[in-house]
Amino acid sequence: MDFTIYNTENAPEESQPLLKAAKENFGFVPNLLGEFAEAPAVLEGYLSLNELVGKTDFSPAEQQLAILAVSIENECHYCSAIHSTILKNQIGVDENIVNAVRNGDSVPDAKLNALVTYVKTTVESRGFVDEADVQAFLDAGYSNQNVLEVNLIIALKTISNYTNHLAKTPLDEPFQPEKLEFAKV
Repeated sequence: MDFTIYNTENAPEESQPLLKAAKENFGFVPNLLGEFAEAPAVLEGYLSLNELVGKTDFSPAEQQLAILAVSIENECHYCSAIHSTILKNQIGVDENIVNAVRNGDSVPDAKLNALVTYVKTTVESRGFVDEADVQAFLDAGYSNQNVLEVNLIIALKTISNYTNHLAKTPLDEPFQPEKLEFAKV
């Protein structure tokens, strides 16, 4: 199945202002957003969910680590590269922490490791998380609010990860240094 990667000029009319805003924000229209433009409601929904994730109780680093953990668990080459880039280059998270998430290793920070572990467990179990796993997350210093916010992050990344699986979204040049290969790509 082929998906068009739209830009600000050729996108459906409802998607054009959203892509223009994305271009102002990123300096270019990421390929994923160009694909979302095919369905204006999906593009708007994704951008709205992304904005809501920014309002969670998680720090920007925690938000991005959780997003990366979902993307790794879902084997999404596109989102794994983007969020690794953001973590390393924009937020300044230690490369050892980012690489641990990328490699499926234990994160060398106990609280962040609890976050990544809980996110991965939630994705793996499709939300049927054992009480002991929830309690370990809470014991690490997170809250019931954070438990629900993890679901918001998973919802956001499910939209993009699944779209990337369908569309085989080509990775934008700025994210190439963090490219990962998964068996299903």
